[in-house]
Amino acid sequence: MAVDYKKLGLVNTRAMFKRAINGGWAVPAFNFNNLEQLQAIIKASSDLKSPVILQVSKGARKYANQTLLRYLAEGAVQYAKELGCNHPEIVLHLDHGDSFELCKSCVDFGFSSVMIDGSALPYEENIALTKKVVDYAHQFDVTVEGELGVLAGVEDEVKSEESHYTKPEEVVDFATRSGVDSLAISIGTSHGAYKFKPEQCTRDPKTGRLIPPPLAFDVLDAVMEKLPGFPIVLHGSSSVPQEYVDIINHYGGKLPNAVGIPEDQLRKAAKSAVCKINIDSDSRLAFTAGVRETLAEHPEYFDPRQYCGKAREYMEQLYKHKITDVLGSDNKLANLD
Repeated sequence: MAVDYKKLGLVNTRAMFKRAINGGWAVPAFNFNNLEQLQAIIKASSDLKSPVILQVSKGARKYANQTLLRYLAEGAVQYAKELGCNHPEIVLHLDHGDSFELCKSCVDFGFSSVMIDGSALPYEENIALTKKVVDYAHQFDVTVEGELGVLAGVEDEVKSEESHYTKPEEVVDFATRSGVDSLAISIGTSHGAYKFKPEQCTRDPKTGRLIPPPLAFDVLDAVMEKLPGFPIVLHGSSSVPQEYVDIINHYGGKLPNAVGIPEDQLRKAAKSAVCKINIDSDSRLAFTAGVRETLAEHPEYFDPRQYCGKAREYMEQLYKHKITDVLGSDNKLANLD
């Protein structure tokens, strides 16, 4: 017997994506693994009246436990209301599902949205697998994200040495035959904190920092031309804020040449049909910066609340910055009362 996500107070992505495309903004999709990340996400999105997607990877689901996750998501809705957000729009989404069985399990456990990532499979197999997930999920009004094109980088179990841009000529056929509600495409974003090798970048002569290559907006434009008004998703869109990298490195960390997607490129994407932008590494960096800084400055601390509290504070600041300054999703709830 499947858990009804609507009884948990969750929503799927359909209505929020439509508003985002029409309004020229994007919904934040933040990955989480633990309580502090969840608290920071809900506090930021509730204070700013932003819709939000809570993303859980296969690895995070295993780490946190699927049953606990369901109750955490239900608790998140109630917490948002406690914070004065009377009509929160919170999605619980599976990120990079790699099998029909995993997607089915998430639907059955109360997820309101799932991603099936068949992008590494031959084209026809990707369509067949994606359609199988869509046919199951749509019975329960759960929305499904598919993927065309391959992103480079490493994120949990998802790993690829090189990227392959999405082929615009395939998107209509894929979307039509698979029945997906949204489509993740590859235009040069990448997973992890090392999104580009130094040789792919140029260096700022003043700061010595790496400047990554620009995103392939021509590919995005071609996809939007083929699929007007269709919800597009960008994965691997952390900008790897240098302030957190610097804190980590200052307090004993080793993250040389960590580089992400410039925020001006993400702002540009958010104003297009890109209505969901995935951010994971930035949160990990903010968390780690808070922990390292606190333990280095207070070697006498041994209460996790002391260093995780600082980590949570940094993550909340980060999420609020993304919502207001990058994605433009603040004050975009359907019902702001």
